[in-house]
Amino acid sequence: MRDAYHEELDALSDKLVEMTRLVRSAMARSVTALLDADLRLSEEVISADEQINKIDTEIEETVFDLMARQQPVAGDLRTVITTLRMSADLERMGDLAVHIAKTARRRHPETAVPPELQSTVLEMGQIAERMVAKAGSVIASKDVEMGLELDADDDAMDRLHRKLFDILLSPKWKHGVEPAIDITLAGRYFERFADHAVTVGEHVVYLVTGQRPQEIIENS
Repeated sequence: MRDAYHEELDALSDKLVEMTRLVRSAMARSVTALLDADLRLSEEVISADEQINKIDTEIEETVFDLMARQQPVAGDLRTVITTLRMSADLERMGDLAVHIAKTARRRHPETAVPPELQSTVLEMGQIAERMVAKAGSVIASKDVEMGLELDADDDAMDRLHRKLFDILLSPKWKHGVEPAIDITLAGRYFERFADHAVTVGEHVVYLVTGQRPQEIIENS
């Protein structure tokens, strides 16, 4: 019985890793849709979000079932609670990729990103992809050091987010209000996506050590 129980716990981790894979794919396709005004890709991202939501629901149902049947304590209780929280973060990351795809769809056949911002948005998308990929590796390996690295990765996203605003607020901005709103919202989606990836890493750190990242840094 206990072996079956721990197999179920391991299966939860596998589902989280699968969610990171799906979220990474959603982000990659949504950024391409945004930059290339690709309506087909936008629709694919929006439709595929159902699969991410389905895994999130499966994880929630399994966690509640395990808590009812096994009444986990100590480390096992941390596992099921952090799993539930990480699933919620990853589900939200999928939603943010959908928001980017919807921005592309709304502006089709025009691109929502003016030429001078294309490279910055592309870089933000690449950072977002790397962060969710790293989050998946952290979940699979339970690597505390890698989990802590995500906070530094987020700094790069924050710098690019500020760069977007510098361009938007510049007197040289000639594209009007609607594109400015699109870029402002997209920048926020990227920033929040990265924040959720950091939170996933923090959950793994807590799962492994029983400490919050800030506690580890203060005690090091």
